[in-house]
Amino acid sequence: MSPEYVPLLPGLRSSPRTASVSGAVFNVSTSIIGAGIMSIPFALKILGIIPALLLIAFVAFLTDISVEILVRFTHYGNSTTYAGVMKESFGSIGSIATQVCVMITNLGGLIIYQIIIGDVLSGNKEGEKMHLGVLQEWFGDQWWNAREFSILFTAVFILLPLVLFRRVDSLRFSSFISVVLAVVFVGISSVMAIMAIVHGKTKSARLIPKLDKNTSVFDLFTAVPVIVTAFTFHFNVHPISSELAKPSNMIIAVRIALVLCAVIYFAIGIFGYLLFGESLMSDILMNFDESGDAGGAVLNDVVRLSYAVHLMLVFPLQNFPLRLNINEFLFPKKAPLGTDRTRFVAITMPLLVFSSLAAIAFPNIWYIFQFMGSTSATCLAFIFPGAIALRDVNGISTKKDKVVATVMIILAVTTSIIAISINIHNSRKSENSLP
Repeated sequence: MSPEYVPLLPGLRSSPRTASVSGAVFNVSTSIIGAGIMSIPFALKILGIIPALLLIAFVAFLTDISVEILVRFTHYGNSTTYAGVMKESFGSIGSIATQVCVMITNLGGLIIYQIIIGDVLSGNKEGEKMHLGVLQEWFGDQWWNAREFSILFTAVFILLPLVLFRRVDSLRFSSFISVVLAVVFVGISSVMAIMAIVHGKTKSARLIPKLDKNTSVFDLFTAVPVIVTAFTFHFNVHPISSELAKPSNMIIAVRIALVLCAVIYFAIGIFGYLLFGESLMSDILMNFDESGDAGGAVLNDVVRLSYAVHLMLVFPLQNFPLRLNINEFLFPKKAPLGTDRTRFVAITMPLLVFSSLAAIAFPNIWYIFQFMGSTSATCLAFIFPGAIALRDVNGISTKKDKVVATVMIILAVTTSIIAISINIHNSRKSENSLP
């Protein structure tokens, strides 16, 4: 059996590689459109409409290049995981670095998802203002619609059954529903924005960034990590491609998914910005509470609930690579995860419990979200694939590959350093301004 056709979970060798391109498109799209979509309008607020849309297109273009590098080097090597490809190029250090980045990015993502789900169902407080959740609006404050109870209930009765699936392709139907819900979220937001345009109620929107004594050009770089994180799904490239009848079709699926997701990001970014203007919050769902003037309460609730359910369905896809990397990190010499049901459950359950408790304990982790986009997500999306192409242990990189990889790494490192520095500077500035 050639390396190209070695299953990711050898315990399932009897299962044929029957996943379709359309199924891969939905799984990739679901992996991409996670928590990042809610911050796209805020990125437009920071950058202005034109620079933000150009950045979205550019990041999608670089993502396509980096995924192509990953897939090509996987096919020419002997590994079937991201960490394995890095190990072939850089030894154990490369493998460990990849596993750590995947674990940080995915675990952070799982916590963020559950925080947002809790916010939608049971509300949250930002500053001095309390934003009510859907359940509180419908039934008032009750013990059973408290934020802690909502998070634990969804974890046990919705997330747990989904994370127990042992094949990515088993999630293709939930992924389809998830993409549909993302489209519903964008569609309703678009209708609300168009209605606001017709009635002359749209907010002022800037085409280019506003620079003044309080905002420098370097502050614009704080939006880059959000866009990068919004397109980071590289940890799912191998689990999804390993189940395709023809793994080379992964590139086709990725390109279709990137176009679809870029269009969705364009739409929600523009219409969200037009709806709320300068009052936009970093989590746009906070703008869709009952006190908002963007539309009726029913539409507001549908928007929030569609997105919350979307995240519930994205959760198991984020859990897949996290679980595999933890298994490979802790049990490198043990039998593959798919052959040991006890170990599979023993890794799955603590992850779900920890992410749920963390979401309850830390109701707002936006600084962590930006930190992930500047570090682990950037490494997985651009720095590691570029480094693989430059190392070229299989001797397949062209001169063009190496030039592109070099540029990709330089851009990723430079923007990340600037974004981290500005965030640290702004945090210290805010602390110093406090009485």
